[in-house]
Amino acid sequence: MRIGFIGLGTMGTPMALNLARKFPVTVWNRSPAKYPPLTAAGAKTATTPSEVARNSDVIFTMLFNAPAISEIFEDLRPALTGKTLVNASSVPEEFSHHLAKEVGQAGGHFVEMPVSGSKGPAEQGQLVALLAGDAEVVERIRPVVQPIASAAVYCGPIGYGLRTKYAVNLYLITLTVGLAESMNLARAQGIDLAVLEEVLNAGPMASAYTRIKMAKVIALDFSPQAAIKDCHNSGKLICAAAEASAVRSPLIQTCRAMYEEATKAGFGEEDMIAVIKLLSSQSSPD
Repeated sequence: MRIGFIGLGTMGTPMALNLARKFPVTVWNRSPAKYPPLTAAGAKTATTPSEVARNSDVIFTMLFNAPAISEIFEDLRPALTGKTLVNASSVPEEFSHHLAKEVGQAGGHFVEMPVSGSKGPAEQGQLVALLAGDAEVVERIRPVVQPIASAAVYCGPIGYGLRTKYAVNLYLITLTVGLAESMNLARAQGIDLAVLEEVLNAGPMASAYTRIKMAKVIALDFSPQAAIKDCHNSGKLICAAAEASAVRSPLIQTCRAMYEEATKAGFGEEDMIAVIKLLSSQSSPD
């Protein structure tokens, strides 16, 4: 099966690399600077998104948001007949329904596949794929998902993959801010962060995620696994979903505002745990 991949960002590049180890892959990205690792792995490059589709049976999109997908779709549309488009980007649910309709009218099939996991799991092929759409179409593409995901969960019809992602990311984002606040309070009280790390790692709240994020703060390593700007985007989507579902969700409202502030403060390209910098600046004396 021939695979196409559109969007070679923090997540897209490792996903495409893992696919290239198993399948013939054609890639496209706005910036050609991202191509060398893919071409070294045997992937072909295309000059347009439609060229990707013409040379592929299944096309993945991993772009920042809905407008980024809309920008390329008119070029992509004529080449979608008989193809399957798998959107791994985080977008509003209503946009996913719109995209599914557009792909169907172009003669193609559509699968919604947001993922749970960041750069590390993407590199290791250990993402969790949240699949949604026609069950038969989803089953047909499962072998293609295997190189990039340790688990591929069928969530239901179009929209339900994203709904699941919103719920998962609500927990992720509030957990991250809670950890950042805990570390900031400990530091402000004169506690060595290595001591806090040892205590948390010895107890029931320990997890692979908290270990990774605490180690990044202690090492002052804010290179992105998932960036603050992505959390800001995700927070907006989650808040909209909560409002549409008529549920109270005060924690994510606060976290969304914090990630918006952190983005405006110039931390947008840094790892999501870099929100601690915002807290540190607020707690510093004038």
